[in-house]
Amino acid sequence: MKRVLLLGPVLLVALTACAEEPADDPTVITTIPTSTATQAPAELPADPQPTGAGPCPYLEETYVEETNGQRVSKVQTSADQPPACFFYRPDGSVQLTVRVYTGDAAVAKGLVDAAAPVATSNPAELTGGWKGGAEAKDTGAVYAVAKDASAVIVVTNQEQTIKAKQIAQESISALGL
Repeated sequence: MKRVLLLGPVLLVALTACAEEPADDPTVITTIPTSTATQAPAELPADPQPTGAGPCPYLEETYVEETNGQRVSKVQTSADQPPACFFYRPDGSVQLTVRVYTGDAAVAKGLVDAAAPVATSNPAELTGGWKGGAEAKDTGAVYAVAKDASAVIVVTNQEQTIKAKQIAQESISALGL
């Protein structure tokens, strides 16, 4: 009986000692909390404003006249790099604006989605991986595409998005984007 009594307290001490020590058992699973917050949308730069006289460094005036179907009376550019180009009609109103953005990929995508929301506009694609949206609006049409950290947004007073698409293609090609 002495043996049984000795084993009992020894076993009890051993079990108590194991319970008090921190577990180094590799089978213990630790969960890492995950964030349910979504990433804040990129802060978009303000719309470009005309600040100087043209010419547009990446679009010829005659190309815009032929493609958009209206005579260009003057061209202005913004202070951005590359600059946005504003093409005017003889009555002084803007007939076509081309905005080019290079910088952050999230901003480029955000600019395109703001101009032609991907959820509601027609899908737009150009060779080389450019994607975005195109849609006719009450005041004309917009064609906006992004690739990596660049975006090209063309807004025309014409109802056909094909004209804006052709001008976007020409701008991308001339800028080597």
